[in-house]
Amino acid sequence: MNAIECRDLTKSYQGFTLDHITFTLPAGCILGLVGENGAGKSTTLKLLMNATSREDGQVSLLGTDNQSPDFLQTKQDIGVVLDEACLPEVITPLELGKLMSLTYTRWDQPLYESYLTRFDIPRTKQFKDFSRGMKMKLAIAAALSHGAKLLLLDEATSGLDPMVRDEVLDVFNEFTRDETHTVVLSSHIVSDLEKICDYIAFLHKGKLILFEEKDQLLEEYAIVKLSPAQLAELDRSAVAGVKQGPYGAEALVKRNQIPAAFVTEHTTLEDIILFLAKTQTEMQ
Repeated sequence: MNAIECRDLTKSYQGFTLDHITFTLPAGCILGLVGENGAGKSTTLKLLMNATSREDGQVSLLGTDNQSPDFLQTKQDIGVVLDEACLPEVITPLELGKLMSLTYTRWDQPLYESYLTRFDIPRTKQFKDFSRGMKMKLAIAAALSHGAKLLLLDEATSGLDPMVRDEVLDVFNEFTRDETHTVVLSSHIVSDLEKICDYIAFLHKGKLILFEEKDQLLEEYAIVKLSPAQLAELDRSAVAGVKQGPYGAEALVKRNQIPAAFVTEHTTLEDIILFLAKTQTEMQ
């Protein structure tokens, strides 16, 4: 079963268009959604939830069209954490648990309280007195405690210190050990995505530049350092991006299209995204 099927999803604002986004995400996977500010990540997540109207395209979550009457019931199976956790300022975590139990039919109060303990969240402190990181942890705890099969997370690790981020990433990994569970996580912290994601979607100025399995991306691309003469000799189709320096060039290349004599360097997901983003900007 596919957790998400998205075809030709389109939305326009003044000065911006999310342009015919198409991808399919199998259940049991973690998708990392990456792109610069304004690339369309938050818009995509809102359109998946039908929280904003689309102009074109189709979206199915957990086998249900997100504009069908049945989607109201499907929402019980979806946990959402937005970039800004919007909760009443005076609510406490314990009060939030009572509110959520009235909203979700499978609300699990003991599980919720276990996450409060795990994330070191004070139970009786008001939401307005929480730091940004604490607010995000509370929102994540709530999203994980109502039997969701799909988590949609918009910059959910933003504002968390590195140790807490690692703990939260571990929680997401634990969640997807159940093959019916799926996570979509947008983040500027590409190293986080490299740690846990199965698939990567790269958005740039409203266009989906790539949607690939992470391991395939890391296998396909490599970084090489070379002279201008060596660069000129390469097949242009093998070069995905170039950074010119005073003493030569650094290029993102397709491993299987370069001579074996070239020495490749360790390539990270962040390297690939930065090179591709630079290339896309130069093309526009």
